[in-house]
Amino acid sequence: MFRWLTIAAVLAAASAHAQLDGSVISLEHPAIGYRLQPLRNPVADLQERLALGKTQLAFDDRPGIGYLPALLRELRVPLESQLLVYSKTSLQQRLIAPDRPRAIFFNDELAVGSVQGGLIEIAVQDAKQGGVFYTLDRVAGQPRLQREGSCLGCHYAHATLGVPGFFARSIPTAADGQILPWLGNLTVDHSAPLAERWGGWYVTGDVGSQAHYGNALVEDNRARSLPALPLGVPEQLPAPLAASYLTPYSDAVAHLVLEHQLEAMNVLTRVGWEYRVASADGGTATDLARSIEDAVDYLLFVGEATIERIAGTSGFAERFAALGPSDDRGRSLRQLQLDGRLMRYPLSYVIYSPAFDALPSEALDAIYRRLWDVLSGNLEDARYVKLAPADRDAIVEILVATKPGLPDYFRREIPLR
Repeated sequence: MFRWLTIAAVLAAASAHAQLDGSVISLEHPAIGYRLQPLRNPVADLQERLALGKTQLAFDDRPGIGYLPALLRELRVPLESQLLVYSKTSLQQRLIAPDRPRAIFFNDELAVGSVQGGLIEIAVQDAKQGGVFYTLDRVAGQPRLQREGSCLGCHYAHATLGVPGFFARSIPTAADGQILPWLGNLTVDHSAPLAERWGGWYVTGDVGSQAHYGNALVEDNRARSLPALPLGVPEQLPAPLAASYLTPYSDAVAHLVLEHQLEAMNVLTRVGWEYRVASADGGTATDLARSIEDAVDYLLFVGEATIERIAGTSGFAERFAALGPSDDRGRSLRQLQLDGRLMRYPLSYVIYSPAFDALPSEALDAIYRRLWDVLSGNLEDARYVKLAPADRDAIVEILVATKPGLPDYFRREIPLR
């Protein structure tokens, strides 16, 4: 049922993916047991507390609001993360239009989708099982989170690296919200050029004069070519539109962070599932060497598209960066650069996630060893030329100070370069 950030799977789609194999891994494999194994995620925890009467969600009777603010507070999802998508790209597409977009809120582990007059939808990264999907009815009464399986029709495919997961799409959109995929249809991560992002999405903040598809409506539903791309974005949503939402923003920085994070979540799930299946079926670590290489490359932002200066106006950037953890010099893998590249220190903050820590020990060992080989300079490869020696040293020092369970060899002194 939950299909946020996506369209029908039958549509052809360009992709800017990590290179990990996207062949589908069976949900029913004994090493996976997607529908049977216990879940470890914040939504499953909340579902249990609600069922036991240990937690209650306050109901907001404002039109189109319902349990949304209480749910966001309970799941620790910041209002500043709000993004608005106006393309008709979910099961609730009949409710979505440019004057009634769907709101998406997110944190490191999950996203909450809300469209006026419809269900509240939740997609969460389970520590072992990848994307798990839930709905919550807006009607006042006894709130109940319902796990949904039909979402896998779109969220378990090549676009999610062959595991239950997440993806964002950029699709030119008509004035009535209908998608025009023949004009463009991109699965977005940090490698996508900015000029091809944000089709079907509102965007606020400051992107200078960089072109993009955001905020654009194609007047002719049968158009065979794109009009000129918009330049710049407003600081806030127009007042008539913003009045119906929890904040007046669809922040450019939040867009960039989410687009990186969605694929990073899939990368972790894919590696974990490959190792679990290989262990059960008698495979070897050698068989999975390419997956480790591709995963580490994604975490190190290899192939990231260059961006010019971008600034947010919602407060998301400040709140995100403040989450840390930081070393004794105040450096953090959450520090944003937003000029040239997304992060000041280009190693993904998902290394702190429960999904990373829940990887099989063999996978963790292989990721850490590959990461050390790159950061220490032991591995010379043209793809890492953008990773400056000073950045490599800083990343290692930040990890040593902030990442529990880091192998001891990271604490060796890096030779002066």
